[in-house]
Amino acid sequence: MTDRPAPIVVAVLGPTGTGKSALALSLAERFRGEIVSCDSTAVYRGFDIGTDKTPADARRGIPHHLIDVADPTDEYTAARYATDAAEAIRGIEARGRLPIVAGGTGFYFRALTRGLFPGPARDVALRARLGAVAARRGPECLHRALARVDAPSARRIQPRDTMRLVRALEVYRLTGRPLSEHFSATCSPLGTRTFVKIGLVLAGEELARRISRRVDAQFARGLLDEIRRLLAAGAPEAARAFDAIGYRQGLEFLRGVRDEAATRELIASATRRYARRQLIWFRKEPNLVWIRGAGELPETAAAAGRLVEGLLAPDGGAGGEVRS
Repeated sequence: MTDRPAPIVVAVLGPTGTGKSALALSLAERFRGEIVSCDSTAVYRGFDIGTDKTPADARRGIPHHLIDVADPTDEYTAARYATDAAEAIRGIEARGRLPIVAGGTGFYFRALTRGLFPGPARDVALRARLGAVAARRGPECLHRALARVDAPSARRIQPRDTMRLVRALEVYRLTGRPLSEHFSATCSPLGTRTFVKIGLVLAGEELARRISRRVDAQFARGLLDEIRRLLAAGAPEAARAFDAIGYRQGLEFLRGVRDEAATRELIASATRRYARRQLIWFRKEPNLVWIRGAGELPETAAAAGRLVEGLLAPDGGAGGEVRS
């Protein structure tokens, strides 16, 4: 008896500003797909312009999942994302359509494809002590401490990300094992799937220009007014979503920290740095096929389509084609 082939899931990954959303839409139209967002800020309602969410009227009738599923005050985690995305993918498959995961939050994608361990319960007293250290000596002190006991986690977590630094140190102190070791022993909530992983990459100068244009477009669409509306609606400045690039700098502008021109440049430079970190992260992703070109270009869509078609075709070893 022949084993049944594993279901196919397409993933469109890579740095911000490369056109992942456009490529995902193109593939979804061609292969009767539905899109599962993989963006840690797009999950929050009201955070639209700074995340470049595809507007509802531009989605061309393609269902999008894991967008606007959490309130700004929610603590939406990678573990929750993995559970929600796995459920969305199973629903898409049940409808006979192709799941297409698209986004640039590498940690969320890793949680979906490799899983996360549940972890020990929060230790309030320990968290308070670690938080006091961060407040007194700066979060970089926690980052240095983490690097001594869990170098892989220290490379993944930014030096000023107090919340994740505290959690990583908490796990180490409560279990005696680094967080990275726990991660390596986990499995995906999806079970067995064949992933077609497509990565988009652009030359550094081209990506920098696209990022600058993107920031200008966000301001023209009303990024600052969006932040004002969120605050007026009761979203606290301490909300996790406000830590995202664009929102954090926008809040500082509203507080009078710097003028608009300097704010735009700061957002653009922070986005460029983030794009470099994303590229480094995804270069470590196994079996990812890189395509050099913006996602909205016909030649990029054609190259990606050939990769998908190779697995979906009857002789591709993964069952019948699902094109319309």
